[in-house]
Amino acid sequence: MHAGPRDVAQIRLDNALALFEEFVHNTVKHPDAATLRGLERRFAERLQIQPSYWSQIKGRSRQIGERLARQFEQLCHKPVGWMDQLHDTAMGSAPAPSPRDDDALRTVPQDDDERFIVSLVLSYYRRHPQRARTRLLDLLGEVLTPPPAKPAPGAAVPAGKPAPDDTTELWRRSQAGVAPLKRKR
Repeated sequence: MHAGPRDVAQIRLDNALALFEEFVHNTVKHPDAATLRGLERRFAERLQIQPSYWSQIKGRSRQIGERLARQFEQLCHKPVGWMDQLHDTAMGSAPAPSPRDDDALRTVPQDDDERFIVSLVLSYYRRHPQRARTRLLDLLGEVLTPPPAKPAPGAAVPAGKPAPDDTTELWRRSQAGVAPLKRKR
């Protein structure tokens, strides 16, 4: 059975979005701030279209015509007609991420809010590395400090070391030598 024009438009949109997901997946294998910025613009450049046109396609105010579909296929190394067919995987022909890749993706910002926060922190760090490090450690100290290990039953605590359940002492020691960004008045 032949899909109608409305169905073909939706299939092409879904496949274009799958191509973008594949592009993002391939681009952020080794994430850094430079690779996370401007992915949509770079994807549009790869497709040889304007970023605003890509935005209109994603926003469904423009449809992907026959010529543009063939252009997407050629530039993304897909067979002719790929854009007009349903595909089982969400990322086109990209392999499913392995469990090891899943662990790596946890450190990659997953949405616009996370990318904004990472970009903001990175910008601050690049301008004032020592102040940023100090302030971030001060702000995130409780989260970054691993919970103390539980001693084996009957094990003695070495002299001069705080008891494992003494979190106040552990927090005080982790803050030693870390000055606040601004002095309190």
